[in-house]
Amino acid sequence: MKIMKKTKYLIALFYGALCLASCNSMDNEPTNSYTNRNFWTSVEKAQYMLNMAYNQLYSAGRMWNDERLSDNLFCGRGFNDQRTIRNGIADPSLSLFASEWSDLYGGIKTCNVFLANIDKLSASDELKDNMKAQARFIRASLFFRLTCFYGDVPFFTGDISLEESGKISRTKRETVIDFVHKELEEVTPYLQTKDGLSEEERGKITQGAALMLQARVYLYDGDWANAEKYCSLIMDGKHGSYSLFPSYTGLFEQANEYNSEVIMDVSYMPTIRTWSEMYDMAPLSVGSRVSGTAPTESLVDSYVMLDGQPASQSPMYDAANPYANRDPRLTGTVVYDKYEWSENVNDGSKGKVIYTNPDATDKTDAWQGINANQSCTGYYVRKYYDVQHEAGLASAINIISMRYADVLLMYAETMNEQGKMTAEVWNSTVKLIRQRAGFTSAQALDYPSADQTAMRGILRRERRSELALEGLRWFDIKRWKAGTEFLNGYVMGADFGRNGSPIRLDNYKFVETRDYLWSVPQSQMDINPNLKPNNPGYAN
Repeated sequence: MKIMKKTKYLIALFYGALCLASCNSMDNEPTNSYTNRNFWTSVEKAQYMLNMAYNQLYSAGRMWNDERLSDNLFCGRGFNDQRTIRNGIADPSLSLFASEWSDLYGGIKTCNVFLANIDKLSASDELKDNMKAQARFIRASLFFRLTCFYGDVPFFTGDISLEESGKISRTKRETVIDFVHKELEEVTPYLQTKDGLSEEERGKITQGAALMLQARVYLYDGDWANAEKYCSLIMDGKHGSYSLFPSYTGLFEQANEYNSEVIMDVSYMPTIRTWSEMYDMAPLSVGSRVSGTAPTESLVDSYVMLDGQPASQSPMYDAANPYANRDPRLTGTVVYDKYEWSENVNDGSKGKVIYTNPDATDKTDAWQGINANQSCTGYYVRKYYDVQHEAGLASAINIISMRYADVLLMYAETMNEQGKMTAEVWNSTVKLIRQRAGFTSAQALDYPSADQTAMRGILRRERRSELALEGLRWFDIKRWKAGTEFLNGYVMGADFGRNGSPIRLDNYKFVETRDYLWSVPQSQMDINPNLKPNNPGYAN
């Protein structure tokens, strides 16, 4: 989330490293080359530290790692931590449990240091209040993420000492969430609206982002009325003008960054700051080195046909040509067999087709076994492929963490759960999203005759299709308490027309009494016994 020009971004990293070196754990103290007296002397220096907090809030790597926790992607190269979790064999010593904890508390520490010192600046109260509001938003967001993974967590709003960090206990999740809501309510008036940002300020946290985080936190708790309230506040346009961007695939292209749909994103810049995960997810024939992470058959199957019906119910489905007549968002998200690359990816190529069937003559991208360099599922990632990529498929595409389509889908869900779903709600949410996706059939666009349970299934499927590979799926499964439904049993890849014999991969195991939360890291419990007892299902 870059706020300023590239020169300031580089300086931000430099000063951040000096001011908060090794600030990556709740129990680490900064090693300062600058003192409070000589650092907090200008707005520019304060901005450097605030930029560092933005960098610690979210990233492309975090988004893809979150997605690997879900049923949308499968990690086929090596037994990484997400795969260990999904196979039900994680223990408190798992490195991901420790690194996520450390990274989030590192960001909280940055915010606490910033907030403790910002008033030393000789600057207007208006400027300082806006900068404080951004830092408080980031801190609230980090605490929210901590509760999503660990439940009860150590909670503090000042820069605690090393001695204090070794004695602090866990605070009830409900108390932390109350703080998150209170913080967001208080900071919203001090944030700018999207419409009020200059071009140089694009990427700053806005009122729209604060309202959306409020809605998201309430949604995760099943507080439908409050989630509806905050979605409505965004939709009425008084806190910033948002609308669906005309092109679904265009949303995820460099040329269309900061468009009308984006509420919050993570900024990247050519040569200066890029992300490289696509190097291990795209087809080999377009520049990747290996397919380490690949979409699942479960994700592909979730996309409805052009008549709005699931493939299992639609007369439009042809088993010999399973990807024809599907929701256009499938083509914008996943690369499948006989994928017409040149028609769907504007990279200057002509007539290029991707073949993933092992019987294909061109075997560059074809499935060759679960341990081969090619995709282990028979699918590759399309969404976020950067046609302007640098060496090693390094991408400078911004990662969208909040967008307006999600607001519409959250609103539709809250209305259905409160028994208030109507044709008017449908037409102002799902219908608009499907029209943008490319649906034209009245059967797909018109308000369906469905009771609350059936509508719940429609909306959940719609969320998966619209927001696939954007880091939200695991959190949706968690809040729906649907782990057994979606994260239990064999992971499947493509069938390739082999008469119901799809690729079979890991056998996921989800334990309802354990797997909605992570273990407190063993390394942290070793330092601080007051963090015990651990979450259910994990050893202390």
